[in-house]
Amino acid sequence: MQPVVTVGLDGSPESLAAAHWAADEAAKRRLTLRLLHAWPLLAPEPAHASSEVDQNYWAKRLVHTARAELQARHPGLTVVGSLVADDARKALLQAATESEMIVLGSRGLEFAESYFLGDVSMPVVARAERPVVLVRAESREEPARPARPASASRVVVALKLHGSSDDLLDFAFHTAAAREVPLLAVHGRSVPLHARVPWGVDHAATEEMTRDAQKELSKALRPWREKYPQVDVADSVRLASPAKAVLHAAEGAALLVVGRRAHRQGVAPHLGPVAHAALHHGRCPVAVVPHA
Repeated sequence: MQPVVTVGLDGSPESLAAAHWAADEAAKRRLTLRLLHAWPLLAPEPAHASSEVDQNYWAKRLVHTARAELQARHPGLTVVGSLVADDARKALLQAATESEMIVLGSRGLEFAESYFLGDVSMPVVARAERPVVLVRAESREEPARPARPASASRVVVALKLHGSSDDLLDFAFHTAAAREVPLLAVHGRSVPLHARVPWGVDHAATEEMTRDAQKELSKALRPWREKYPQVDVADSVRLASPAKAVLHAAEGAALLVVGRRAHRQGVAPHLGPVAHAALHHGRCPVAVVPHA
């Protein structure tokens, strides 16, 4: 099967925003875009049926309208529609095994709304075998933010500096290269108790922490700088909680890339605190990449 970017489409503003983001990404990566609409009550396609009795009319119209809009915006992009008579989560997880990435819509979450993120998105994010990108639709009630210059757009990747980050960095560097934007690698590290003093922090201790972390970060990035010499790379060590450091760095970013441990047999899937914070509070699109 030809490599594809798959977007879950349900007609909501969030899923349409996700479809536009996915179309841009597929065009930049020169991949096919698949519009996936899943609903258990889709009727089997009869051999001969008129449009007047087609029980799947609205589902087909949803996909057709989105496809026409996206192809008008990206004339050279191959866009295919896919109607699946199945639960959305199952269909998306299956699609993830056949796709370069899955793209889903996400609401701009306030505290009272955050509980409802889990209906479809969270199980897919936690279990998918490939990267999952969540894209929010801007609320009409949100105050308009001033436009940022193109140079401000960048990909931000959050790094832990322990364990393998190859899949995470490969995705982040590949995306930055395809988009022709800079990459910022961020590592957040909370100040330990032994470095705290009554009047603040022990600057000698924090400077040593920062130097050590900077060396580790540079070492982790070195092979990827060599593999993607065209990508302008910056790195940052921030003495703050990893979640806070990453969210602050991602302000105005084109994409925030975070990792999660790949699901292992017999172990319940879960997301770490940085991925949770990014999905619930990040303003830009967030990619969650499974890694070893």
